[in-house]
Amino acid sequence: MPASQSSSAQSARQALADRLRDIRLDAGLSARALATAAGWHEAKTSKIEHGKQQPSEADLRTWCAVCSATALLPELIAELRSVDSMWLDWRRVERTGLRHLNASVRDLYERTKQYRSYCQTMVPGLLQTADYTTAVLTSIRARRHVAIDDIAATLAERMDRQRILTQGGHTFAFVLEEAALRYQLGGPTVLAGQLRHLLDVMQLPSVSLGVIPADMDRSPRWPVEDFYIFDNAQANVELVTGFLTITHPREITMYAETFTALGQLAVYGSTARALIKASLAHLPV
Repeated sequence: MPASQSSSAQSARQALADRLRDIRLDAGLSARALATAAGWHEAKTSKIEHGKQQPSEADLRTWCAVCSATALLPELIAELRSVDSMWLDWRRVERTGLRHLNASVRDLYERTKQYRSYCQTMVPGLLQTADYTTAVLTSIRARRHVAIDDIAATLAERMDRQRILTQGGHTFAFVLEEAALRYQLGGPTVLAGQLRHLLDVMQLPSVSLGVIPADMDRSPRWPVEDFYIFDNAQANVELVTGFLTITHPREITMYAETFTALGQLAVYGSTARALIKASLAHLPV
């Protein structure tokens, strides 16, 4: 797994390393004895156990065989694969354009029954207009120096995803900071169209849309990074350098509790509509 600044990804990597150390200790083996039996240098054992080198699946098989713990192998391999997919570096995954990453999460959105989203500075993808999404993708491509121009195909993928809002069998809860109603992407005309769309989409029976007023006392809960929760199965977090997928139940619970706390600061219904209309009236269009 590429090194990242994500504490969650690093913690997951270290948790796997700690399990391997415990398996060795339970087997009554020293690091040197395990290395000798495995046929590799003792330094490799040390690096794996300190989270400085991620083991391969072959390493796990050898480790379990040496420690007489082959019953644990399927679980360890599953944990390794989870760690491996936890962190996606933007530079790595966007080398072939933007569409494939968006297409890869289609099944996730379609199977999710309860979707929760918190955003600080922009409208989340499921609620975006085509013009707003185009502005977002254009900005991402320029800022992250994505060589391939597949904005049109990515736009089509993201617009098609929005059909789940009206399919039935899904619920969607969105909490936005009021700043998300003010920041412009693509200019005032694009934002005006986006705000009008919010007024329409918030009437859907499947959608709950809350807005946290800018003058709200934030002592109970500060703004945090944008995040998205898919049932109780995973949470996704967008960071400057990459995309974090969280699957540990304890961490998902923390994000769910944070969403609930932020949602309690938000206003809904006619009060939220008034904030959207105020932002719309502020635009010079």
